[in-house]
Amino acid sequence: MNYNELFSQVVQRSKASAIRELLKVIARPDIISFAGGLPDPELFPTQDVSAIMQDVLEKSPKAALQYGTTEGFLALRQELVKLLKETEGITATPDQLVMVSASQQALDMTARLFVNPGDPIITACPTYLGALQAFHVAGAHIIGAASDDYGILAEDLEAKLARLKAAGKTCKFIYLVPDFQNPTGTTIPEERRVKILEIAKKYHTFILEDSPYRQVRFEGESPRTFYALDNGQGNVITMFTFSKVFVPGFRLGFIVGPEEVIRKYVILKQAMDLCTSPILQLATYEYLRRGLLMEHIKKIIASYREKRDLMLKTLAEYMPKEVSWTRPEGGLFLWLTLPKHVNATELLPKAIENKVAYVAGVDFYPDANVFNDMRLNFSYPTKEQMVEGLKRLAQTIKECL
Repeated sequence: MNYNELFSQVVQRSKASAIRELLKVIARPDIISFAGGLPDPELFPTQDVSAIMQDVLEKSPKAALQYGTTEGFLALRQELVKLLKETEGITATPDQLVMVSASQQALDMTARLFVNPGDPIITACPTYLGALQAFHVAGAHIIGAASDDYGILAEDLEAKLARLKAAGKTCKFIYLVPDFQNPTGTTIPEERRVKILEIAKKYHTFILEDSPYRQVRFEGESPRTFYALDNGQGNVITMFTFSKVFVPGFRLGFIVGPEEVIRKYVILKQAMDLCTSPILQLATYEYLRRGLLMEHIKKIIASYREKRDLMLKTLAEYMPKEVSWTRPEGGLFLWLTLPKHVNATELLPKAIENKVAYVAGVDFYPDANVFNDMRLNFSYPTKEQMVEGLKRLAQTIKECL
């Protein structure tokens, strides 16, 4: 059987994640990896989760082990409505939320919901690789808008939208990770967010706001979310996940948006997986109800702040002067830029030979046309691994230069 003749166009558009493929290559214990976007497993609330899972199975076995509603466990959505109000100033109802299998399913569903092959969307440049994958699979025409140390440039975004309008085309949505962006670690200031939101309204499109680790802030004040700035006007859909602030293994997140749009997500999800795991939703509800989440986030912040500071200090100590990097105020990543003549993809095999790994930046660009960047993760390595790994990386770069 020649299956190549039978595969759909979706499969033909799909390609493997550069990060996932890399993680398989660098699984050796002697390689120090800055490549994954992995939370520190030492911080997982293992005892709390174990106790809660046992309670859920003892007190609500039928609900935990049965199919659930596609929208998600109502008590959990009600708890999330309270959390959004308390922490973000967002007013929503349970019918404006749908539970999903973390942000990646939310991205996939959004692409299916809004994108026909060839439809234009705009992202920051660079942007999250997993989003680019989901949008490519849907056949989107992905347009990258230029960014600086404070995220996407409002002026270039408007220029791209104006060009589409002149060509008789409408941008389906603008995808942004406003807080501690993956991959760069940059945060969009509130004043710029207001401009971007006005631009989106002007050109009759919406902002798809991806907020996976907004709560993991080490310093400074948080700008309001795009959703809060929009104040219920229906110009923003926001995705949240528990992967970075609770446990990634639960694969649990949620989408917040206008009720009529959330209803479309629910119908689409019915055809995809019927429902997100009821037992994991019940356990997460209990974790929230007991007030454990915010205390856990405090521990994450304290640990990751130390690691971020150590990475910045070590980079300053060992990197050649031709190399620069971002200084994130939170999150899990920073972005390192090499001299323009150095190709980070071509450098990677040498780095792995020196037993250190990173993610080359080229795959974070919609047009895959910038080659001298790399993403470094500081949440996963131990402090000892971080110092030694950055020494190895600095030496690799020095040898190349």
